[in-house]
Amino acid sequence: MNDETPRRYRGSLLERAAEQYGYMRPAAPAPERLIVPEEAPLTLTVRAPAAPAPEPETVAEVVPAPQPVSHAEPKPHVAPRTARRQAPIDRIALREGGMLVPGAQITAMAEEFRMVKRQLLLTARAVAAKDSAKAADHARMILVCSAQPDEGKTFCAINLALSMAAEKDMEILLVDADFAKPDILARLGLPEGPGLLDALAGAVSDVEECIIDTDVPQLSVLPAGTRTNGDTELLASDRARKILDGLAKANPRRIVIMDSPPALAASPAAVLAMHAGQVMLVVRADRTSESDLREAVAVLDGCEHIQLLLNSVSFQPGGRRFGNYYGEAGE
Repeated sequence: MNDETPRRYRGSLLERAAEQYGYMRPAAPAPERLIVPEEAPLTLTVRAPAAPAPEPETVAEVVPAPQPVSHAEPKPHVAPRTARRQAPIDRIALREGGMLVPGAQITAMAEEFRMVKRQLLLTARAVAAKDSAKAADHARMILVCSAQPDEGKTFCAINLALSMAAEKDMEILLVDADFAKPDILARLGLPEGPGLLDALAGAVSDVEECIIDTDVPQLSVLPAGTRTNGDTELLASDRARKILDGLAKANPRRIVIMDSPPALAASPAAVLAMHAGQVMLVVRADRTSESDLREAVAVLDGCEHIQLLLNSVSFQPGGRRFGNYYGEAGE
């Protein structure tokens, strides 16, 4: 997908991919949340001192008035923010890489990713409204994956994060989870440093300390970290479950976007899918075969919500496309 190709079909990239390949998994019904009422107020007994006369000791009972039981949900807890590194994103590198540039003019690609993110956000909100708090946290964790290498998953993950960062009430955490070939820091012009693997291995006590705050409002990046040969085993550990679940749980406003290795080329993708609440599977129109797509969906089946993003679509010359409307003069 690039900003020189006009639109061929109506609907978002997710809808077109689903229509072409027939993969759009409906969300399963979730159990209703149960609200447990607070305990009844306690009765306080106060014993008065004995009188000098030989009368029997008196006891006064003070019973507080009953209070109405509150069924309101408690306010979400936000973990205190730890000290983090800060670094600016290289806008020139974004432009040269054909990616979205924050604050730049709206393009066809910007409109496409607006539609893509809206579908993902709607799914997250639907789960939060119907399911448990834990399921709602998982729904805010999005895994971006592809079947094979060079199908555009990192490109789409970065653009999705940049587009979501424009939302008013969210904080976006972009995680480089492609441990064998981490590329996000280089594409954004950010410095190297400890990351997710260091936290999983215990070299860093708090994963929040590895996060880099960028100069794009509401966008931060978690590097892959120090490479190891046991990345899959680290991801499958109990420590990994606590750390990854904690990324979303630490902040109810946070959307976690994880750039995964290709599903059919590296084993961590299947493990990461079990930690995510949604998978955005990038399908390259001129390369991904139907057999690879079916096999990738089977590998990522640990996640309940899998949606397709059709990438590198060819359009007919002269067709209308997103982005034209913003460049036209008013009627």
